[in-house]
Order: sequence, then C-alpha cells, then structure tokens
Amino acid sequence: MLRVPPLPLAPGAYRWLYADAQCGPYAVVCIFMVGALFSPRYAVAQRRGARPLAHCAVNCALHRDGRRLAWVFTEHPGALVEDGGRTLRIGHSRFRYQDDGRVAIAVDEHTAPWGRALRLDLTLAPGAPAGPELPLDGEGRHRWQPLAPRATASLELADGTRVAGIGYHDTNHGAERLGLGLRGWRWSRVHDERATSIRYLPPAPARAIEVVARPDGVEVQRTARVHEPMRRSGWGLALPAAIRAGEHVVPATHLLESSPFYARQQGRQGGALALAEVADFARFHSPLIRWMAHFRMRVERAA
Repeated sequence: MLRVPPLPLAPGAYRWLYADAQCGPYAVVCIFMVGALFSPRYAVAQRRGARPLAHCAVNCALHRDGRRLAWVFTEHPGALVEDGGRTLRIGHSRFRYQDDGRVAIAVDEHTAPWGRALRLDLTLAPGAPAGPELPLDGEGRHRWQPLAPRATASLELADGTRVAGIGYHDTNHGAERLGLGLRGWRWSRVHDERATSIRYLPPAPARAIEVVARPDGVEVQRTARVHEPMRRSGWGLALPAAIRAGEHVVPATHLLESSPFYARQQGRQGGALALAEVADFARFHSPLIRWMAHFRMRVERAA
C-alpha cells in the first residue's frame, strides 16, 4: 500500500505529488508541493536557509475542451502528514492514499489571481503497479517515480458534474533546486487501450527514459534521443509539435498552459490520450520571470 513519501528537510530541496486525469472533455492536473519550487518567495528564502516545509503549495489546473476553467497556485506556510502516513494535507486540500489502494485528492482552494473558489475531488484506482524510482541527472540529486502510471479516474466538480476517464500519478523529489544541476526536461505521457507509455527527456546529451506500464508490470529502458520537429511558444519556449512516448507520436492539439519557463500540451489520436510538458527551470530563476510569477500565485498566511 502506498504511503506519503519522506518529505524534504534541507533548504532548496523539494518533493511533489503529481496526478492528472483526462475524463471526457475535462483535463485536470493536481500537484501538491513541499518546497514550492515555482514560488518566487521560496526561490529567495531558501538562500537564507528556509526549509521546504515552510513553503508548500497546491497547484491545480482544470480545462474543458482545451479551454482553461480554473487555475490554482496557492502557497501555504506548512504541510501535515496524517492518518499514519496516508494523507498529505496542505491548507484545506488533501492527497490521500486509501486502504483500498485508491488515491483520493480533494482540492479546496481559490484561483489565482482572482480568488474564485475551486473545489473538486479526483479519485484514481491504479490499474498498473508502481514503477521504480529513477534518477533524472547523473548525480542522482533529482529523482522521479511513477506510482500509479495507469489508473481509472473519477472527477467530481462542485457543481455536481461527475465524469470518468483515465489518470496518472507520480512523484518527484530533489536535493537541490531545479535549474542548477538539472536545468529542465521534457516529459510526455500517452494512454492507449492496452498500456501507458511515459517518456522523460533530460537535457542533452542524456538519453531518454522510456517507461511502459501495463496491468501485469512496468518496463523501463534508456533510449537514444531522436530528432523532433519543434515550434516556439509565444514566450519563445521550444515545444515539440507532437507528443512522443513509446510507439506513439500524437499531434499536440491544445496548448493548455504557457509561461516563459513552462508549457503543457494535450493531444488525442484515435484511442490515444496524450499529455506533455516542457520545463526550462534555468529560465525561472531570471529575476524578471520570478517577479512575473507573483501574479500567478496566491499566498495563505499562517492562522
């Protein structure tokens, strides 16, 4: 049974729990962060010795038919591990590993910057075993593990909408801030009727990490980098024109999120559902971009 992984203690370290789901016309991504890496406040405070637990965050993005319905990025001054290690609570939101093996995520936040309430429940029932923890850099200071790489998903919104689909859950953690030893990555994930394929591409010259998850097991291999047609986002970030993972090459049909240092794309081709991200963490540490990040966040003070 899954439990909340160990939380980071050293300044600059981080841990996040990530989940996404594609349910009918809806796409949702939820990230619970201990050591809020994309907080300009943590970026500055960690240099003065601030601990990750003093800068936690909940990020949630909800889309319908490729159009954003809600964006949450709320920084909180702490997190709690409850229920014997089964639940991570940040503010009023919870990421819970249930006794029956399901992952239950409850988001209770307010959107940034306007403060509109967002409440939703996302439940994942794993349909494939967890994969191994894998290093993303040569020194192993940044690591990734697919915990529920393929899952049946149920999404419930505050207006009573309930939709089912397919989901995914992983965790990342690191001993130093992103943008130092690991300057960025490209990540992509494609579900089809039989399996889920995941591809992590660290900066060159590192080889790609390819993971294929099926109900009976998880396969991992390192593969050679391949040439991919690219395009530029409005912020000048280089984005692949198609979402590539395993045997799939799915056209990117929707740009769900776009910022100077991060973009998320979605695609669909037949029965293949694809999601991908591009991250340039070195860009984030530009003073101008960190200043701009203030406008995409809310901060909750201690009670």
